[in-house]
Amino acid sequence: MPDAPAIQPRRRSLSVDDYVVGVLAGERAVVARAITLVESRKPAHRETAQEMLVRLLPHAGRAHRVGITGVPGVGKSTFIEALGTHLTGTGHKVAVLAVDPTSGRSGGSILGDKTRMTDLGQEPNAFIRPSPSAGTLGGVARATRESMVVVEAAGFDVVLVETVGVGQSEVTVADMVDIFMVLMLPGAGDELQGIKKGILEIADLLVINKADGDNKDRAQRAAREYKGALHILQQADPDWSPRVLTCSALIKQGIDDVWGTVEEHRRVLEAAGSFERKRAGQQVRWMWAMVRDRLIGALEGHADVRDLVPELEAAVSGGETTPAVAATRILTAFGLDHA
Repeated sequence: MPDAPAIQPRRRSLSVDDYVVGVLAGERAVVARAITLVESRKPAHRETAQEMLVRLLPHAGRAHRVGITGVPGVGKSTFIEALGTHLTGTGHKVAVLAVDPTSGRSGGSILGDKTRMTDLGQEPNAFIRPSPSAGTLGGVARATRESMVVVEAAGFDVVLVETVGVGQSEVTVADMVDIFMVLMLPGAGDELQGIKKGILEIADLLVINKADGDNKDRAQRAAREYKGALHILQQADPDWSPRVLTCSALIKQGIDDVWGTVEEHRRVLEAAGSFERKRAGQQVRWMWAMVRDRLIGALEGHADVRDLVPELEAAVSGGETTPAVAATRILTAFGLDHA
């Protein structure tokens, strides 16, 4: 007769004190559980998470926060692994977080990236965390911002925030990091015309990857074209002119120049007095984003609004009433008169 399967012991629930002590000690298991806590949507978990975050906040804020995005096929996971292993090799502790609002539908490409980052994943001074497996951009971004507090309090002095979504996720990530990096492929041409102007406008650093072998000359030509394109756009920060670099993550060439530029960016902004102002502004904008998200959630969850919405959507789509009149009825049902 086969042996009965062993009963797995239930994990002990952690108090706020347990979370705080474990995170500050850099205990990886507690760090992972703390991030799971901030990702939870359960009201009781949210309350515990906020109490924990308030206590961790004084121990966070000293890390380099680097946002990374890239066009399809650019080799983003290879680049992140090359940069991460370069940094751990020079004494840094690196956390990789992701913002992927599409992961609930796609199954989460960042999980695939995590399995591909085998070298970085084995580094004791690296921590790779997929984005939540589902959720809106606002929910995933909230979890990522709060995860940044956790990993910084745990002693990680470089936080790489990857965006694997498209469009608005780039803007969201750019507003939670110190420097926003866009990875490009060699050979500008049609690609230069196809890239969204808005992404170039928020980029602090363009990095042309795969600049090796037959691609080296094309990468240099692309660098010149991107410099010209950036020159005519309004720069994201008045104290910093966006830079264009080439590198090869595959052969780990130029990675030190990329990191040197990240450090230079921080020095320039700190000298100009704009570094802390930028972070403070991000915090205030995040506060208002949280207010908007909570208000929308409360509105959509209101019983009277839920009952009214199907009727109003049908009336608007059928041309029986205007969107403005329908919006007023929804807000009145929510309790906002004359809104």
